[in-house]
Amino acid sequence: MPLYFFHVYHDGPNRDEVGEELSDRHAAWKEATTMAGETLKDLDGQLKPGHDWSLEVTDASEKVLFRLVVSAEDGVDA
Repeated sequence: MPLYFFHVYHDGPNRDEVGEELSDRHAAWKEATTMAGETLKDLDGQLKPGHDWSLEVTDASEKVLFRLVVSAEDGVDA
């Protein structure tokens, strides 16, 4: 089975050095969206305006397959 890596970026990189064997890209996408939801929930208010959060899925050759990005912006005029 192919190996996929799930790298999280929020106030610095948190690179997945182990990876996960999954059946195909569809399974990797499903894992990425599930992981993103769980991780964002676990941030528990730590995502602040002006800071982004992202999850990058790569294959074993480090080719980026998917990127999920949450951009936190302050839309209120001071």
